[in-house]
This record gives sequence, C-alpha cells and structure tokens, in this order.
Amino acid sequence: MMKLWKRASGALKDRKSLFSISFSRRASVRNPDLDSAIIHATSHDDSSVDYHHAHRVYKWIRSSPANLKPLVHSLSSRVNRTRSWIVALKALMLVHGVLCCKVPSLQEMRRLPFDLSDFSDGHSRPSKTWGFNALIRAYFSFLDQYSFFLSDQIRSRTRKPQVDSVNQELESIEKLQSLLHTLLQIRPMADNMNKTLILEAMDCVVIEIFDIYGKICSGIAKLLIKISPAAGKAEAVMALKIVKKATSQGEDLALYFEFCKKFGVSNAHEVPKFVRIPQENIEAMEKAIKGVEQKEETREDHEEEVVEEKSTILVAERPQLKTIITDKWEVFEDDYSFTCKDNIKETDQPRNYNVDPSLLPLIVIDEPIYLTHTLPDLITF
Repeated sequence: MMKLWKRASGALKDRKSLFSISFSRRASVRNPDLDSAIIHATSHDDSSVDYHHAHRVYKWIRSSPANLKPLVHSLSSRVNRTRSWIVALKALMLVHGVLCCKVPSLQEMRRLPFDLSDFSDGHSRPSKTWGFNALIRAYFSFLDQYSFFLSDQIRSRTRKPQVDSVNQELESIEKLQSLLHTLLQIRPMADNMNKTLILEAMDCVVIEIFDIYGKICSGIAKLLIKISPAAGKAEAVMALKIVKKATSQGEDLALYFEFCKKFGVSNAHEVPKFVRIPQENIEAMEKAIKGVEQKEETREDHEEEVVEEKSTILVAERPQLKTIITDKWEVFEDDYSFTCKDNIKETDQPRNYNVDPSLLPLIVIDEPIYLTHTLPDLITF
C-alpha cells in the first residue's frame, strides 16, 4: 500500500511540474520543450527509464550551443528541489549521457550545475535508503570530476593543433586513472537495491569503464614506446608509477566485474580480455631509471673534474682567460621518439540515431578507440 501511495504521489508531482511548464514562455534560459523532456526523463517512476525523452534531450544539446543554458537551468532546478533518490539518480544518468555527447559547448559548464555530494533521500528512513544515498554521492563525484576533465579536453582540441609532450600524455593518463578509480566506487551495497533503475545506472557505469580503461591502455601502449629509448628520470619515474597503478587497477577491475555479474548487470557479462603487465617489464623500467641516475652521477663527477682543471689553469695564467680545447667532453645521443599511428586508429564517424531510442543505451560513447594491434601486456585476469 505504501509503495502504491509513493508512486501515485510521485506521478502527481511530475504532472504538476509538466502543467506549470505549459504556461512558461521561451527565454534565453528557458525552453519549455526541453524542460518537458527533462521532467519525463527524470520522472519519479523507479520501474523504467524513459529512453525516448532522454535521447530528445541529447538531440537538443547537439543541435545548438544555445541549448546548454536552458539545460543547465532546468536540470539544476529539478535536482535542487528533489529529495527523491529516483529523480536524483535519473538526473545523473541524463547528465552522463549529455557529457558523452562531447559537444564543444560543454567546455563552458566545467563542474556540474548542482551538488549531490551530501544527498539524502527524504521519503524513507535512512536505514532503507543509505545504499541509494551512497551510490548517488559516488556517481555525482565521478560525473563532477569527469565534467571538469572533459571541459579541459574540449578546450585543448579547440586550440591550435600541437604534438603533446610525453609529460602531458603521462598527466592525461594519470587523470584517466583517477577517473577510473572514482568510477569503481560506484556500486550498490545494500540488499534492497536490486531494482531496474539501479541496474540501468550500473550499465551506464560499466560502459564508461570500458571507454576510460580503453583510453588508458591505448595511452600506455604508445607511451611505453616513447619512454623506452630515451627518457628523463622524472618521466621514467612517472611512467613506472602509472604502469604499477594500471596493474593494481586491473585487479580491482576483476573484482568489480565479478561483483557486477553477480548483481545482474547485463553489460558486465561482456567483459573484455585484460592483459596483465609482466613483472619483467616493470623491472626493466626500474633498471632504466637506475641507469639514468648513474648517468647523471657520472656526468656531475665529470663536470666537477673539468671545473677543477679550469680553475687550476686560470690561476697559472694569472688573470688571462684562455680557450681550452679538449676531446674529453661527454657526447649525448639525440632523443628519439617513436609513434604507433599506424597501429591505433580513431574514428570520428557519427552514430546513426535514426532508430528507435528505446533500443539505444542511455549513454552512447561517440568517440571509441579501436585497437588493431596487441597491447604490450596490459592487465589480464
């Protein structure tokens, strides 16, 4: 009886919101059609997800940059007023899909336009909703961090094209690993969370894990080729840290996907083959770092000897300065960089959305990276 009352109450709230929108006028921050689609997509119904209206929102965002402000205004108003975990979770799933559109106007958003870091459902006792509250907080934490990361990525693409340095690529992989770590915190922990909406949200999370982890693997595959021939100590140390973390995250992924499969997440059953980084590769990088340290020590000792020799000669020649020609200078090889553009391809082919929206996933990765070569032993179990 209580469940029926809650559903009826939620449906009444949604109808009231739709009714009030019908009297609103279009403005720079208001779009009644977009508002209506958002309310349908974030309804109080926990038994289903409205794919049709969710994809209508995505089409609005893709159609014009001017639609971002109405979206931000409508979503933030909707989320800030609700105390329902259902509406909050659907709003996060909708934002996730919007971020996956990767349109240039998203760079203006930076952080999410609302705060769910301390969300608590107000319609049931905390003993019944603590698991939902924790999942929403974790999901919000990831999307807020992902929004900021994506904004920086879009801004860098709009600038003049330039070749990223090894250090920039290392920093990018570190950020992706941080995003992956945050993603792995999103999981249903309470016994009463085996619901359709939760399973849909976890499907979105698993799809995102595939995308981010694929980018990490691609980035490490390219960097191992660049780092190995000639790298500075700082870059080699940073690369080793990333490789070790990738190994650790591979173990975390194994446990996470096992948990998701037992919980019933459909996308978790299609687990890709992860390849573990062999210990000898890690040891080789450690030796390379030690080799760089020894080189630097040798060079410092040699420079000290040259300085001492110069000072002795200058004293003997009184204040006269003479040019010293010697064949004892240390010669360094040029740095070589290697790329594997022929092995890794990116596709910018747009997806075909002229199909039934109910057949599409709630989030769609528009820019997948297809690997056409074997990765250098990256994380398997």
